[in-house]
Amino acid sequence: MLTIDPKEISVPKLHAFMLASIAPRPIAFASTVDIEGIPNLSPFSFFNAFGSNPPTLIFSPARRVRDNTTKHTLQNIEQVPEVVINTVNFEMVQQASLSSVEFPKGTNEFLKSGFNPEPSIRVKPFRVKESTVQFECRVVEVKSMGNEGGAANLIICEIMLMHISELILTEQGRIDQHKIDLVARLGDDYYVRASGAALFEVPKPNIKPAIGIDLLPESIRLSKVLTGNNLGQLGNSQHIPTKEELNSVAIGAAITELSERFHNDDESFNYHTHILAKEFLDEGNVMAAWKVLLLEDDANAK
Repeated sequence: MLTIDPKEISVPKLHAFMLASIAPRPIAFASTVDIEGIPNLSPFSFFNAFGSNPPTLIFSPARRVRDNTTKHTLQNIEQVPEVVINTVNFEMVQQASLSSVEFPKGTNEFLKSGFNPEPSIRVKPFRVKESTVQFECRVVEVKSMGNEGGAANLIICEIMLMHISELILTEQGRIDQHKIDLVARLGDDYYVRASGAALFEVPKPNIKPAIGIDLLPESIRLSKVLTGNNLGQLGNSQHIPTKEELNSVAIGAAITELSERFHNDDESFNYHTHILAKEFLDEGNVMAAWKVLLLEDDANAK
């Protein structure tokens, strides 16, 4: 394990390690204006949401590592404390990246990157028409974390208005994660597309009870096949299923076939039942996995 003390490594190297490991990072495509009303547009991946009452977003135009200069976005916000944060989807990521070129101050990045400015309702900066979600924000505070290259400038924003394209909504009026097709930043020049096969669901425990991994039967907890993720799926169950609950679960003839193949070899039988249970878990069928694993325990008890 490589251990790094931030005070004993160069800022560029630390910066690269952080960007590669703290990822993927959502992109704040920030639109601002200076005191003369000249627009600026730039993407920032030091960005996230931090509360919903009041609705709070924070992004950071950090001081440049190489020469310790500040960015036009920060300079504009110091003059006009308003910003529109636009989301970036896959269809517009190349244009959004182009806007990050360090054009001379006063350059209109809407023109340079080919985006269409849309007038905002509550704030002075324009919205990006091509973005499917746009947040009109007032800047609550700008918190500087230092004066050296790489230092953060936390721009704390309150959402005043949120605009959502109907094209990305489900019939229930929620945002469809596949239709919004967001992208996020990784290290170096890498991005990730948050849609398609890359998406998966993990049921939220929230306030329901869960047995936890520590209360799983030892034969399951110490499995040589099941992964930590698999044990987490089982441990997220509210209780170990009863026989009555398992009777309603169909798992086909797979377990019968294993019993016949390994009826004189308990170790192989256990190993292959765990492989079968893992297949069910990887498909998200937790109850079927429970049935296989508990049938294995019953077989061993006999």
